[in-house]
Amino acid sequence: MANELTDRQFWSNYWESKTDLAFPVPGNYLFHKQLQRIVSTRNVKTAIELGGFPGYYAIYLKKHLGVESTLLDYFVHRGILNNVLSENKLTEQDIQVIETDLFKYNPEKKYDLVLSCGLIEHFFDTKDIISRHVQFLNPGGTLFITLPNFKSVNGWVQKKFDFANYEKHNIDSMNTQLLASIAQELGLKNIKARYFGNFSLWLENKKEKPALTKAFVKTLWYAGKISTKLVPVESKALSPYIILEATL
Repeated sequence: MANELTDRQFWSNYWESKTDLAFPVPGNYLFHKQLQRIVSTRNVKTAIELGGFPGYYAIYLKKHLGVESTLLDYFVHRGILNNVLSENKLTEQDIQVIETDLFKYNPEKKYDLVLSCGLIEHFFDTKDIISRHVQFLNPGGTLFITLPNFKSVNGWVQKKFDFANYEKHNIDSMNTQLLASIAQELGLKNIKARYFGNFSLWLENKKEKPALTKAFVKTLWYAGKISTKLVPVESKALSPYIILEATL
């Protein structure tokens, strides 16, 4: 698909290169406060996680919040998935799994919550990929999208030390004003687009990086953490994530 910055082989290689993927998803998993608020205040009974393999958020919603959850992804590695589910005392009978091309799939049902975490930045056409989320929403349902903020110090680290990974991301999509305007154009309401999280940074496949790179990144991480500890701030320069939330 011309809109994609990645392909099936990329994701196969990506997931098979990872270790320690199977772990019990904790109750304080990243974005848990936002998801708890959405589920409790908006009476969420059903949810679908798009592009979320191995399904940590679908698992979180089912395991901790009792939401009927579905995982949809272009690539699903069944061995990894079953290991992750097992670690959370779940099976594919607990989480519905749909392996399909999002751009060719016609939703068979609508959901109260449609979410993706780290998906939309892998596509050139940001409005188009967000519109694919909206087609799964029930009237009054909630859209919850997160993506990394590579227009930050963390982005500089990615570009400098892992350009192969950096170039798989649409940096232009990491713009809160752009995301809010797209949501408005798609007819969504109660739109909030903001930077999320205090200073942080990371490298994919960190173990494979040269010792000097790991040492430098670790030093930068500590320096950033110390300097922002007293005055925590969420901003374009420092925050590692962006959140888009809206309702249909």
